[in-house]
Amino acid sequence: MRDTPMHPAPTPRYVPGIKYILMLGALAALPAITTDMYLPSLPAVAEDLRASQAAVQFTLSGMLLGGGVGQLVIGPLSDRFGRRLPLIIGITLHVIVSVLCSIAPDIGTLILLRVLQGFFNAASAVVAIAVIRDRFVGSDAARLLSRLMLVIGVAPLFAPTVGQAIAGVWQWRAVFWALALIGAVLVLIVWRWMPETLPLDRRRPGHVRHIAGGYWHLLKDVHFMSLAVIPGLGLGVIMSYVVGSPFVFQEEYGVGEAQFALIFALNGVALVLSAQVNAALVRRVAPARILKVASVAQLAAALLLVVLSVTGAGGVFGLITGIWLVLFAQAMIPPNSSTLALASYGHMAGTAAAVIGALQSGVAGIVSPLVGVLGGNSVSMSMVMLGAVVLTVVVLALGTPLFRKEGWRMFEAPPEETAAAQA
Repeated sequence: MRDTPMHPAPTPRYVPGIKYILMLGALAALPAITTDMYLPSLPAVAEDLRASQAAVQFTLSGMLLGGGVGQLVIGPLSDRFGRRLPLIIGITLHVIVSVLCSIAPDIGTLILLRVLQGFFNAASAVVAIAVIRDRFVGSDAARLLSRLMLVIGVAPLFAPTVGQAIAGVWQWRAVFWALALIGAVLVLIVWRWMPETLPLDRRRPGHVRHIAGGYWHLLKDVHFMSLAVIPGLGLGVIMSYVVGSPFVFQEEYGVGEAQFALIFALNGVALVLSAQVNAALVRRVAPARILKVASVAQLAAALLLVVLSVTGAGGVFGLITGIWLVLFAQAMIPPNSSTLALASYGHMAGTAAAVIGALQSGVAGIVSPLVGVLGGNSVSMSMVMLGAVVLTVVVLALGTPLFRKEGWRMFEAPPEETAAAQA
């Protein structure tokens, strides 16, 4: 279904200010911050709660799985009740669960609470994407999503360092108090400054049958689902690195905690730079063409990473180089695939964004634990990352016309739709 006169496409003429971009970026980044601040504490949690490496890694994967389910619930609610109310409730519950995580007595309780934490803070991610689709289409949406990647990319730059500093002074449980404080600040910001972007006349019925019908329509759309799963495979690439890197660098390569935080920040720079390159490119190049080139480039980088990890060529510096190249390509893929997936579903942006977000969290939650299951070393980490990249190319090749001759042109909006979007 495409936008029709009954469901008019939003105008892209609204130019968001820096405060608006920072607000949406902070909301979209909350799940990443919740992951990255806690990341350096994984070895300490394993020791304190007497848990295995795989069990501790599941406190990350469990949060992703909870986030996937949460987005499926919150997405339709945001289409029914508007963007603000589900967002405020979700982040408030994130605050409460964060406090409970700080007093978790064992690893099983912590895993359960992390699943709930992911479920509730999913509201921030799904609403941020829906808000963008409420107001933007095409290259405008892709450019704004890339700007958000800049804000989201700051999380890997600073969150582990902040989390390490907090845990170093007050132990790992204090990290969750910090996450509760961040959530409380976001609630206040949304309450005070975030406008409602979904008017009453565009809200959808909220009964279960209508919601199920919307999801069924999306699930039957092979083109949409192929594009929607790409951000999930991409997050699987990132999370495979995230859950494996503390053990790979600190235990396999003997890197200290401070040096690990620096390495993590350096790889975060790859995401930030790539996001800005993408934001500049979409002004002149169609998002579909960027998606095609970036996915192929990432495949080449992932193959190089596997070679470096298996042979040990270049040592820790070689491994860092391979990871950096994979992550640089990664930041160009989700903004463009999400933009193309949402293009036809402006009238149900919350539900469509929820499917994308659920796949993102769910696929990543399934993929990333494989690093620990397969050994938790650099080879298993790089192989899992390669597997997710290969699946990305295969899905795009089989489920979309992207790799057919001039196939990227089929993603371009018809003239009448472009005119409607700019009316």
